[in-house]
Amino acid sequence: MAKTLTSKPSKQRKRLFTAPLHVRYKILSAPLAPELREKYGFRSLPVRVGDKVQVMRGDFKGFEGKVLSVDRKKFRIAIEGITREKVDGTTINVPIHPSKVMITELNLDDKWRRKIIERKSKAKEELKRRKEEEEKEKAKEEEKIEEIEEKETEKEKAKEVEKKPEKKRKTKTRRKRTTTAKKSTRTRRRKTEKEKEA
Repeated sequence: MAKTLTSKPSKQRKRLFTAPLHVRYKILSAPLAPELREKYGFRSLPVRVGDKVQVMRGDFKGFEGKVLSVDRKKFRIAIEGITREKVDGTTINVPIHPSKVMITELNLDDKWRRKIIERKSKAKEELKRRKEEEEKEKAKEEEKIEEIEEKETEKEKAKEVEKKPEKKRKTKTRRKRTTTAKKSTRTRRRKTEKEKEA
């Protein structure tokens, strides 16, 4: 059956409690301490017997100890030194959810776990390298785009300069208005001149 995402709380709970053991293993993961996070390059790892953990929440907050057992069916871990007394006087380990603890020291006795850690750290390094390469490519592309835009703006400016010719100032010639009185004197003079000639 295909695994599908759902927003229904009832279905989410059902999938949690009916999850197979290989999925429960991943659910039982705890965050790493800042020193380990810097060293290995990832944030969390499934808790194993022998790991040193520090309790971050609850009544036993601040307590540090080794993991004694991991119960995949109940989704709880038992930590060395965290116990309580029953009514009959016997002491039992208090079960704690792994999300409430922080791993301070890893148990690297198992070669398979060492391989998992190497694989995870390599994957993180590759991701970092790819991100850096992508950022460099983006920066180069942006520079190219800026250069193209600058060239286009320069071309447009040159075209505008070519299109705009220098405007010549037009000299306005004023017409001399002749009044009616002057016109009459002119016509009289012409008439007298013609009469003299005749």
